[in-house]
Amino acid sequence: MASQAQRDMLQKIQDKVGFIAALDQSGGSTPKALKLYGVDESAYSNDDEMFACVHQMRTRIITSPAFEGERVLGAILFENTLDRDIEGKSSANYLWQEKNVVPFLKVDKGLEDEANGVQLMKPIPGLDELLAKANAQDVFGTKMRSVVKLANQQGIADVVAQQFEVGKQILAAGLVPIIEPEVDINSAEKAEAEAMLKVEIIKQLDALDEGQDVMLKLTLPEAANFYSECVKHPRVLKVVALSGGYSRDDANQKLSENNGMIASFSRALTQGVSFQQTDDEFNATLNDAIQGIYDASNS
Repeated sequence: MASQAQRDMLQKIQDKVGFIAALDQSGGSTPKALKLYGVDESAYSNDDEMFACVHQMRTRIITSPAFEGERVLGAILFENTLDRDIEGKSSANYLWQEKNVVPFLKVDKGLEDEANGVQLMKPIPGLDELLAKANAQDVFGTKMRSVVKLANQQGIADVVAQQFEVGKQILAAGLVPIIEPEVDINSAEKAEAEAMLKVEIIKQLDALDEGQDVMLKLTLPEAANFYSECVKHPRVLKVVALSGGYSRDDANQKLSENNGMIASFSRALTQGVSFQQTDDEFNATLNDAIQGIYDASNS
C-alpha cells in the first residue's frame, strides 16, 4: 500500500515538468565523480572516507538553493546515500520534505562481463530487503542499468527481459522501476541497436498489466523522437534520457529535439561545479546547469 507521500510523488511525476538528477554514482565511478568535482584520491584513504567525500558533494548540491522541486522533479540516490542524513533527516526524506524532489534508489549491483554485445546486470541479492528499506523512507522508485554495445538481437532481448523481470519484482513491492537499457553512445551500431531495443521494450510494455506502470531511462537516440511510441505508451509514466558521456550542451540539444523526453543527467548536471568554488559561485554554476537542463526537458 503506497503511503500518502508516495501517492503525492506519483501525481508530481505524472503532472509536472522538470528533470531527474542522477546522483547515484557508486563503486568504481565514485573516484571519477569526485575528481571532476576537484577532490582527488589523496583526500581519502579508504572506501568509507571516499563515500563520506561524495556525500559532502551531494549534500552541497541537494541543499543548494538552486536545487528545488520546481525544476528538479526527482533525484536518484544509491544505497550509501539513503543510509546517510542531510541536515538531520534521512536523505530521501530531506529530498521530499524539504525540497519537494521525488527520491529514487539505484538498486543494481553493477554489470556482468560483455556477452552477445551487451552487459547484463549482475544478480541483485537482498533486493526485497532493500525495497522494504526504501519503502520505509518513502522512496518512490528505483533505477537499474544494463548496457547495449552492439546490435545483437539475442543480447538486446536478454537485456530487456532481465530489466522487466526485475522491474516486476519492484512493482510488486509498491515502487516504480526506472528501466535503463543504456545504448553506448560510442557504438558503431547505435542506430541499429536502438531499433532492436525499441521493439523489445514495446513487446515487454504491451505484456504489463494495467497498474504496472514503469519509467524508461534511454540513451538520447540517433533519430529525433525515435522513442515517441514509448513516451505515449499507457504503461509508461515518463521517458527520461541519460547523457551517456555527451557534454551538457550536446545532451541538451539532443534532448530538446525529443518531445516528451526529460533529462536524467549525472555528469552533464555536475559539469562545471567544483569543491574549490565559493558557495555563491557553486550555486550560480549549478543554477545555470539546472536551468539549461530544465529548458531542454520542457521542449
